[in-house]
Amino acid sequence: MAFPAAVVHNSTLKAVSLIALETLLDPKNRIPLLISSAVLIVVIAVVDWWTRPYVSLGFLYLFPIMVAAGFLPRPTLVALGILCAILSEAFSSLDPAWRASRLVFETLALAGCGLFVSELLLNRRLSIETEQRLRALVDTSPAAIVTVDGAGFVELANQAAVKLLVPSKASLIGQPIATYVPELQSVLRHNGETKIRTSMQCEVHRGDGETIPAECWFSTYRENGRPKLTAIIADMSEEQSIDIPFDSTQTDNAERPSLNDRQVTILRLVFEGLPNNQIAVRLGVTPSVVKNTLQQLFSKIGVKNRSQLVRVALERYSDLL
Repeated sequence: MAFPAAVVHNSTLKAVSLIALETLLDPKNRIPLLISSAVLIVVIAVVDWWTRPYVSLGFLYLFPIMVAAGFLPRPTLVALGILCAILSEAFSSLDPAWRASRLVFETLALAGCGLFVSELLLNRRLSIETEQRLRALVDTSPAAIVTVDGAGFVELANQAAVKLLVPSKASLIGQPIATYVPELQSVLRHNGETKIRTSMQCEVHRGDGETIPAECWFSTYRENGRPKLTAIIADMSEEQSIDIPFDSTQTDNAERPSLNDRQVTILRLVFEGLPNNQIAVRLGVTPSVVKNTLQQLFSKIGVKNRSQLVRVALERYSDLL
């Protein structure tokens, strides 16, 4: 029973810490927290004076300084540390001969703690603001953006993704991505430790039964050891200059051409999203060799660009990837 109790205890501590952090970061709490900090300093000073012959409570000044650290500028925090150090030393019963040294060290400890907490809170506040801006940017983006977990279920989706994939305004969160973009499910299924950042032309099966051509830019990553995928999906049904010139049904039924070692290696690197110059550096060859090999792959497989090559690689050469 000790293990479950420890888990519950850690979860409780984590929840309390998050609540305390949110309280210290909320600008609405500025005045109440500063007043509370001032009251704490007065209370500690009075109690320290009252218990002067018996015990020193100077270390307690750390708490009001930490409470006020998120709302005071650095010079004010240093001044507050000096004030608390003076109060601590004024009601101390320690040897007066070392008072100056103790005052210096107490000032450094109190002011340093305040500055440290101030920087932590500032970094956390900036992180939250950045996350909010990114979330607003994603939510208002005209491009459909989805995040898929390792099991293939949609974890996050903006309004453009809902409009593109489920025109009926139904919820997209928790739905299997294979229902709408099967190729993305294939990416997750065949992805190992390699991070992939590339694009492909594919078909999107909308919730109303319509199938449309689309261009999909996606990248894979790992979060807490589990694979995830984020994709931007663009509707190409209204683009006159972009189409999918190969017949996927014919491609699936045809016998796949065999590839030599160099072609397989370059196909893997293309699937990882590397450009020609990086592929050339990786293999120790010239960019022209990479370009010629890609042209051989295009001709042999029956595609015209890299995004089509990625799609066919998922469909027919997944065992080589």
